Parts: sequence; C-alpha cells; structure tokens
Amino acid sequence: MIDVEEITVGYGSKIIIEELSVAIPKGQITTIIGPNGCGKSTLLKTISRILQASHGAVFIDQKAIHETSTKEIAKKMAILPQTAEAPDGLTVHELVAYGRFPHQSSFGRLKKEDIEAIDWALEATNLTEFQERPIEALSGGQRQRVWIAMALAQDTDILILDEPTTYLDMAHQLDVLQLVERLNKEQGKTIVMVLHDINHASRFSDFLIAMNNGEIVTEGIPERVVTCEHLQQIFQIQAILSVCPFSQKPICLSYGKLNTSVL
Repeated sequence: MIDVEEITVGYGSKIIIEELSVAIPKGQITTIIGPNGCGKSTLLKTISRILQASHGAVFIDQKAIHETSTKEIAKKMAILPQTAEAPDGLTVHELVAYGRFPHQSSFGRLKKEDIEAIDWALEATNLTEFQERPIEALSGGQRQRVWIAMALAQDTDILILDEPTTYLDMAHQLDVLQLVERLNKEQGKTIVMVLHDINHASRFSDFLIAMNNGEIVTEGIPERVVTCEHLQQIFQIQAILSVCPFSQKPICLSYGKLNTSVL
C-alpha cells in the first residue's frame, strides 16, 4: 500500500535520511523503532506528507502523495501527531467531528453518514459517555483516545501514529495499543506508528522497521528484528531476551551498555 522510494529528507542543510527505500505492508501494524535522533519520526512525517523529500517519493496505491490533492490524501490517511493540542472550549464530540472535514461539501454540514461515522468512532474508543465533556476536563489517556477517535471518524484505510503512548502511564499505554490492535484486526486498517518501547513494538506489531543514523538496519517480523545482535547494532546495548507470554513474540527482559559485564 505504501512504497517509499529512495527518499532524501532533511531540515535546512542537514540531511537526516538519504536514499532510503521501504515498503509498508497493507493491512498490518508496522512500527518504526530506533534511538532518539535516528530519523524514525522524520520517516513517519515524510510518509504522512508533513515533510517533503528533496529526492525520491512516497507512493500510496502507486500514486505519489505530493502529486495528489490534500483532500484525497485525507480520505486515504489519518494522522495523529506526537503533540496534538485542541483549542480551549471544544467538546469531545466537536473535536471528533473535525475528522469528517475531508468528506464534507463546501456547505460544511454534517450528513447522515458523517453522524454515523462520528458515533462509530466514539463507540470504538469508549468515549460515547464523554462526548459532551470539554477536552481540557479529560485525563491524558482519555484525550489520546479522543484524537484517535477523530482519526477514526476520518474513515481512512491508513492510520499514522507518532508516539501515541508518550506521557501515558502503563495502563493507558496498554489501552491505546490494544485499541490500535483491535482497529487492525477488526477493521483491517493499515497502521504505521513510531514507538520508543521495544517490548510494546514487538508485542503489538506485525512488521518492524529498525533505524539508526538515518538508515534502516533491519526490517521484518518481530522475531527477525528483535534479536541480541540487532539490538546491539541499533541501541548499542547487550540485551537479555525472552518470549512475551501474551503475544509469543520476543521481549527484552533487561540490558546493559556495551562492554559492561552481565552477571
């Protein structure tokens, strides 16, 4: 569904990613992992058209995203940025309703299908009972679910999430990731996200892209990517691995820096 072909991306004169290519599998959860500053958010922002590559291109369904109108892209891809903030005074329902903007006519009125999509998004994220509450009255985990609900109301095949669990406690992190997993399994949505937690990435993903220094170190299923050798290459750590009892995928039990003895 998403093909990244030889993109070079940077900020000003500083190149972050150079001639990088990767294919994002359709209908799966793909997570980009790697150390801070490795280029994973830059890659995600380029896929989501927030950044434009100076060379190369990103294709969705074989169409270059920068040659496609913003409204058409918004019908294919919904984006949850790392730091999403709502204007004061908006209710949950009002913010989720913004997700229907790409589908509205110039008159801007909500049609029956818009209302049905909003109601479904609120129900899918367990927010129906909170829909009249102001955003600022919600907890961090609830606010994150509101942003996901807005993306769901957009009714796209692709959902892009930049560090969706940041600043959330363990229980709320699990809530968000289980919701993402359910959307993939039940709705068939293609999910592309960045996560810092290697164990979450392994447990909840079908496909991993591991980066360092603006390059892809390895990619594939978690069992192929989350190995002691790869974690040493990516994070410069000596890892002790096991198997997650919930997903049967590899997890990192503990780790030490390179050249540090492990008892």
